[in-house]
Amino acid sequence: MLTPKKEFSEIEIDRIIEMAWEDRTPFDAITFQFGISEQETIEIMRREMKRSSFKMWRERVQGRTTKHAKLRINGIDRFKCTLQRQITHNKISKR
Repeated sequence: MLTPKKEFSEIEIDRIIEMAWEDRTPFDAITFQFGISEQETIEIMRREMKRSSFKMWRERVQGRTTKHAKLRINGIDRFKCTLQRQITHNKISKR
């Protein structure tokens, strides 16, 4: 049985793409925040990106331990680096 496709706003799609590109953000974080699977994330990336950019991204994340929670080292359970700046409306906050 197929599940209905989720509809996202342009801002949500931008955030999904941003999270997918981040090295330390696992697919589980995207699932937690947006309720979509890794496969659905890959489909969004394929649909929204240029083919060459998608291929580069797939090569980059395939097998990367930081993108897959099950492959992470024990004890790393956060979604982002503690040193990462807060991002507000796509503008980096001033210090």
